[in-house]
Amino acid sequence: MDVFDKLVKDGGSLGQYMDRAHGYFAFPKLEGELGSRMQFRGKEMIVWSLNNYLGLVNHPEVRQVDTEAAAKYGMGNPMGARMMSGNTAKHEELEKVISEFVNREDTMLLNFGYQGIMSCIDALVNRRDVIVYDAESHACIVDGVRLHMGHRYAFKHNDIEDCEKQLQRATEMAAKNGGGILLITEGVFGMDGEQGILKEIVELKKKYEFRILIDDAHGFGYMGPTGAGADEAQGCQDGIDLYFSTFVKSMGSIGAFISGPKAVLKYLRYNVRSQIFAKSLPLMIVEGMLTRMEMVKNMPELRKKLWQNVEHLQNGLKERGFDIGHTNSPVTPIYMKGDVPEATQMVMDLRENYHIFCSIVVYPVIPKGDIIYRLIPTASHSDEDIDLTLKAFEATKKKLDAGKYKAEKIPDMAERV
Repeated sequence: MDVFDKLVKDGGSLGQYMDRAHGYFAFPKLEGELGSRMQFRGKEMIVWSLNNYLGLVNHPEVRQVDTEAAAKYGMGNPMGARMMSGNTAKHEELEKVISEFVNREDTMLLNFGYQGIMSCIDALVNRRDVIVYDAESHACIVDGVRLHMGHRYAFKHNDIEDCEKQLQRATEMAAKNGGGILLITEGVFGMDGEQGILKEIVELKKKYEFRILIDDAHGFGYMGPTGAGADEAQGCQDGIDLYFSTFVKSMGSIGAFISGPKAVLKYLRYNVRSQIFAKSLPLMIVEGMLTRMEMVKNMPELRKKLWQNVEHLQNGLKERGFDIGHTNSPVTPIYMKGDVPEATQMVMDLRENYHIFCSIVVYPVIPKGDIIYRLIPTASHSDEDIDLTLKAFEATKKKLDAGKYKAEKIPDMAERV
């Protein structure tokens, strides 16, 4: 059998919809200046799909420093991996700034979040070690765990009792194998908006021997009194051994980092394969990040505006009877019932008639009959953006409940050449 045959036969779990969905439901093109309002197929949309929590993407200071850094360095500087020829004083300066901000001894920059945490997990454990992780961890964590050739146990999402049960199993296996235990969870879960139960997990260190790695991609920059992350918000920084996050959300840039004990970071620098065999993070990005970090530290009004918008949106949804689950972060899920064709009809109504653009999740990502809309309020949204969105969801929810979106199949909205 030709290895390609199975690829083109049905397209895979999500690809099965590609002939109808491409360009509209999947791979849509948002155009214009990044912000709360953008263009989609020639219409202005209120956009709720960007993780631009602090509104830094188009902040004048950020745009200026990015422009100046691009002119100064270009994309190619430095050339080569950091271990060989791509290290600079600026890279080390940014690592020091981040270490101080997240209250850790040392930090290592990573080119990308997804590939970075996968490679860090791979470097941290060997076949004798055991991994324990939250069952609803992001795909990058799941894929990192898949690289592990030893035992791994998933605990039910944010369930401390099941977490302890899996730690008990891991303790027995680690003792048998002569290995250790790495527990992995998230600071803020990007789909349901719940913070990870970090403080409760840290308490389990009193009973079990293990280390904790958290992915705080959705918490870094705004959670906690200074914005240092979900562990700061929960008052348990000292108990979190390794702190990982990205620059692609609150920071509005690209790249990532991992922070922790100096001895461990020294090891990672020489063993994280996605870094030692890849080009260094471009200097124009590093310089832009230094400015962003200063803004996060010195402009608390950005966090204040974000949380004002979060309260406005989430309270408005709850007052209108919407189920937003147990989110305790800006990530705002809206849980509804309906099949895939209904969901797509509702998306089209929101976009075409109400000019609301937000992400939607349906089967096979979640069980049949469920629909999840995910809204990301940011510091750049206005009160008008929020009020118009609340009215749109109230109107379309009534149509959904009345069966007005019933359809036999997904409409064909794919781009045609």
